[in-house]
Amino acid sequence: MKVAVGCDHGGFHLKEAIKGLLEKQGIEYKDFGTYSTDSMDYPDVAKPLAEAVAAGEFDRGILTCGTGIGIGIAANKVKGIRAALCHDTFSAHASREHNNANVLTMGERVIGQGLALEIVDIWLHTEFEGGRHAKRVDKISAIEE
Repeated sequence: MKVAVGCDHGGFHLKEAIKGLLEKQGIEYKDFGTYSTDSMDYPDVAKPLAEAVAAGEFDRGILTCGTGIGIGIAANKVKGIRAALCHDTFSAHASREHNNANVLTMGERVIGQGLALEIVDIWLHTEFEGGRHAKRVDKISAIEE
């Protein structure tokens, strides 16, 4: 599995912790930035990361910002992206199993690091169930056409 990770200044510390988890699990990743807590605009990271995931260069993407909201809205503007904001384990599991989310977003100012890493672990290791859910995901994709 190849994972793209990225953040704005508000999600920098959480992104760094997520990179540590990925390294511990031997998961290949690319860091799309930002690389410090200096103020920057989240669309400048969300767009290239989302484009790379949509193009198939990465299996999944993980984005963090202060709330997880803005960076997720930006990522969802890219055709083929299904970014899900998850601050609990149930949503993380369901976003993959039922919605085939390919980008996870979280907010560093909203969630503790321990729970965030548990969410990442669940999200990365949950497969899409398909079946009745595939028809629904296909309808989401049709909206983009």
